[in-house]
Parts: sequence; structure tokens; C-alpha cells
Amino acid sequence: MLSSFREDCFSSMPNLMCLSMCETRISNLWTTIAALSKLPSLVELRFQNWICCNDVGSSGSSGGDDQTGPSQPSNASHLEMPPISLNLLIDLDVMTEQAIRNLLPFSMNQNFQNANEDSSDDSEVDFSIHLENDQLDSSHSAPPGWNREINLPSEATSAALSNQNGEESSEGAISGHVADVSFKYISEHASPICFEQHYREFMIASIPQLRVLDNLPIRNIDREMANLTFFKHFERLPYRRSDKENVVSILQKREIRAIPSSFRTQKQMPMDPVGKSQHSYARSLCAAKMGSSAWPYMNSLSISGNDLGDENGSFRPRQFEYHPTNSSLMVFGTLDGEVVVVNHEKQKIVSYIPSFGTMNSVLGLCWLKHFPSRLIAGSDNGSLKLYDIQHFPSTSNGLRTASSVTFDEFDQLTSVHVNSTDELFLASGYSKNVALYDINSGRRLQVFTDMHQEHINVVKFSNCSPSIFATSSFDQDIKMWDLRQKPIRPCYTATSSKGNVMVCFSPDDHYLLASAVDNEVKQLLAADGSLHLDFQIPATGSSQNYTRSYYLNGKDYIISGSCDEHVVRVCCAQTGRRLRDISLEGKASGSSMFVQSLRGDPFRPFNMSILAAYTRPSSKSEIVKVNLLASSECNKESSSGGSSFPFNSMGG
Repeated sequence: MLSSFREDCFSSMPNLMCLSMCETRISNLWTTIAALSKLPSLVELRFQNWICCNDVGSSGSSGGDDQTGPSQPSNASHLEMPPISLNLLIDLDVMTEQAIRNLLPFSMNQNFQNANEDSSDDSEVDFSIHLENDQLDSSHSAPPGWNREINLPSEATSAALSNQNGEESSEGAISGHVADVSFKYISEHASPICFEQHYREFMIASIPQLRVLDNLPIRNIDREMANLTFFKHFERLPYRRSDKENVVSILQKREIRAIPSSFRTQKQMPMDPVGKSQHSYARSLCAAKMGSSAWPYMNSLSISGNDLGDENGSFRPRQFEYHPTNSSLMVFGTLDGEVVVVNHEKQKIVSYIPSFGTMNSVLGLCWLKHFPSRLIAGSDNGSLKLYDIQHFPSTSNGLRTASSVTFDEFDQLTSVHVNSTDELFLASGYSKNVALYDINSGRRLQVFTDMHQEHINVVKFSNCSPSIFATSSFDQDIKMWDLRQKPIRPCYTATSSKGNVMVCFSPDDHYLLASAVDNEVKQLLAADGSLHLDFQIPATGSSQNYTRSYYLNGKDYIISGSCDEHVVRVCCAQTGRRLRDISLEGKASGSSMFVQSLRGDPFRPFNMSILAAYTRPSSKSEIVKVNLLASSECNKESSSGGSSFPFNSMGG
């Protein structure tokens, strides 16, 4: 039955495509649009069904068994549409007769009951619809781009349809009135993508030929509002480039010192003054390369105990840091108290420091900047050590161990950080205190007590000043301190609405990036703590959704992830607009990975690493390297080391 049904559909009309993706697990706006852009004849798209039910008990409905479009009471006028033919019908639901009917944009040989909606966010809205009592004549001319066999409302009728009053709905439904009879639309079979912020506007702005979305026709005013919303909240290409350019063309222009064409088509951009920024061509290349693929290359860092001669050994990373001067090195600490220095480019262990004594999680790691072979490591049992991976005794397998200096313990440690001159470092943890250590002497100099009302999860020195540092606490405060003033009182305090998980300085110390529970991410001016930018990432409602954010590409972008979500968001640090969401999917079918920590690669634009854990408690965590400028397709054959796949509360 299904095959003959499809044959009839395919043979009727070669120009139009209607696609239903109801009840799929699709959730990423960017990868979905990249796939749908391959379908230039797509005119109707559905990720959910709007079903009409009459609030006042009117039993008349001309929809019959077909519930693809909202049905209307029998005494209401309706918009009569001729049968529509399909070029392609893709069925992603269970293939039953009723499911087939749910996939159709208009029922075969039935009238289509038209409904209209104001452009909205992912939340659903109430509105009133007032229809004229004129039925549409099939002789009306269709707008450009439409197949002539499809008859659409005239401009006059569209104007009448646009006379709507909208308000928020508390019940998650769309309701309205036609001819003084009330009715309500309820979403059915919704895919997760429908709950993404500004989902409808994103789809309308990204698919210009689309005419119907989720049974609701798209009017001219809907498209205009969608474009405005898209421009306000999203970036199509990095660095606000308006058009995707050819990489070869950009290189040619660089050779002759020509201004990239993206500058000639728009006003001067603060990130790139025309003809003056030394980063202009690099940013243009990033925009061109990122725009070439929506599926970034992801590679799991394949480091195991096999490299140490342990056949059954596997590492359980809990924290990691890129090296500040060597682009190939990374260090990670494990839940078992090990510290492992790796060449993440070649996926080989450089130095291995085993756990001594009882097993404890390594939560604090920090490289020294002027002594590139040294690093500070702190465990949750309070252990604090300085390791030097160059001064090591020889081992039988040729791997480096490291000499160490032990500092006074800091109980229940969660964070360590070294100052810009490599003379001092700070430690914080499950207390209201912060300890200051002298690296050269190995002594603890002072403990600053009661700096916050609740425990201080993360402490960070500034990147330029050796005496300025910031603390973030679950008492909802971010505080700036100066060692020269004997930090009895802070330079200033900035308050969040929820507990602060972490804080970090921008590379030039102009800004503070503060991350509070459940996606409350803000950028503050480091000079006085005033709010510079609220990234307005949607909250989940979970008080355990611990959020971490770091800078990417210097201070141009930020990356943010939370431990209850499998998404990393990339946002512009100057406008707050979202450039891309990166969805982490596990290797096993249906398994998701959640973000424990993340860092931007300091040497490679739009590269990062994510410490991700599976939902299953028995599964180990992984460090996933992400390259937004490379496609997952072009790297499949080069996975000689790690595996390639489209991929708790405390500490940074």
C-alpha cells in the first residue's frame, strides 16, 4: 500500500516537496538547516502537528479524519484549497495509514482548513483570528516561487488574516475565535527542536522558499519579523560576515592587499575596522571554512593505560588544561588521582604521574607560564603539588614521570590558579576561605577567611596583573580582589540571581565572564563589575545544571556548556548572538553525553575540547576535541588514533 501511495505522489508533480519530521530526535537548528538547504523545492515542513479541538462543544468540523491542519467549526467559513501533489514525502513516523495522513500537508481530495499564527518563540501563544466570509477562488494568482497548481490567499485576504491580537498562553496551546466560536490548537508529535528558543523564526529566516511550517502558513509579516529576530539573536557566519566567500578568493585578495568583499557590502564592524585590522583575513578565512560544513569534526582523545603497559587500564579524566605556550600539549587529571600530560595532536602520553596514597579526584590544574615544564595540581582531599615534567627519573617504558614539591594542604579543594609572574598561586574549595601560596619557597603565605557567605568554587588571577584576582561563590556573588590592599574587602561585588559556578578573565583582562547555575552567563566589565552583556541562554529549570563558560578565539567568542545538557553553545562575546550549537552524541545509539568541563584551544581558532560524560554511571568520561572549521566527512579516513563521532558540580 505504501509503495503504491508514494508512486502516485511522485508521479503527480515534480516541483514541490513536503517533509514531515514529527517525533524525530532532531534538536540542533544548525545541522537541521544545513540538511534542509539541500532541498530547494521544500515548501512545507513539519516538526509537530497542530490539532484543533473545540472549546465550546461544537461538533461540526470539515476536517474528517485528517488532522494535519486545524479543523474549524461547521458554521465558520473556511479556506478551500484544491488537492496538492507531492514530489517527495519522507515518512519518519511509524508507517501506518493514520501516520501517512499525518504527514500530508493537505489531505488528498479534501479541503484544507487554513490557520494563521504570528511569529513566535518556541513557546506557544494565544491569539484571535478574524476571517472574512469570502472563500478563496482558485483563480487567484500565486506569489512568485510557488507552483501554479497551488492556490494561495490574495493580498487582501492576507491583510484580513493578519488582523490578530496575541498574548501569552499558560497552557501551552494556541487558541482563537472564528465566527464567535472558540477553538484551540494543541501540539502533537513534537520533535525536540520545537522547544529550541526562537525555533520558528530560525526556520522561516533560514528557508526562504518555505510557505508552511507546522501546518501554519507563513505570511509576509511573519517572514519580516523572523528575519529581525534572527538578526537580533543569531549569526549566520562568524565575525558578522554577511556572505560566504571562497577561500581561494580570500587568499588572492590577501596577496594583493585587497579589502575582503564582506567589508564592501556592509557598514564598518567594531570587530574589524575596514582595512585596519591585522586579523581581517584570518577572520574571513574562519567564516569561509566554518560556513562550508555544519557538521564539525569531533575526535575523542584516545589515551588509555595500554600506553603504560596496563592492558586493562583506562583513564577517567575529571579536569584538563591546554598548555599556554606549547600548542601540542595538554594535561588532564583523573578521578583516580592521576596526572597525565599528553601530546593531543599525536594522541600520545608525554608524562604520567600516578596517584599516591588514597584515590582522590584531581580538580585543580594550572600550568606555569614562564616555566613551561611546571604545573600545579590539586586534589579534592587537599593535596597540592608542583610538578616539573622535565626533571624526571628514567622509567622502564621510557615515559616521563615528574619531580614534585608538596605544599600545605587545602581541605576540600576545587580550584587552583597561578598569577601572571609565576610567583604565587591561589587555592579555593568547599569553604569561604582562599589560601595564598608562594611557589618559590613552597610555603603557604596566608589564608583569607570569610571572603564569601558560601563556598568559593573557583578563584582566578588576572592574565596581566600579578595581584588582581576574582572569586565566584554559590552565595551568588562575584568579587574582585587586590593583594596589594590585603584583601579584607573586595574592590567590588557583582551579584547573579543564582549560585556562581565559575568566573574567568578575558585574555586582555577587559572583561569577566561569569557563569551561574542553569545557563546564567554574563560578561562584566573588569574595571567596575558592571554588566556588559547578558547572553540570555535558555534555562532548564534545574538547580543542578552547573554551567561553565570560557573564551574562544581570544576574546571574540565564548563557549558555554552545562552538566545537565548535551549542547555546547558558541556565542559572540561582543553582541551575545549565537553562532552555533554543538550537540554531543555518544557512540552507542541513543546515548547522550553531557558537559562536565570545556576549554577553547588558545592556538587554533574555533577549536575546543570538551570533557563529556555519558548518562550511564558505568560509562567513562571522555575528552572530545572539536574543530568547527573542519568537516566530519573529510576526517573519517584519518582517524588513526581516536574515534570520530558527532558527539560533577564542582571545579572549573
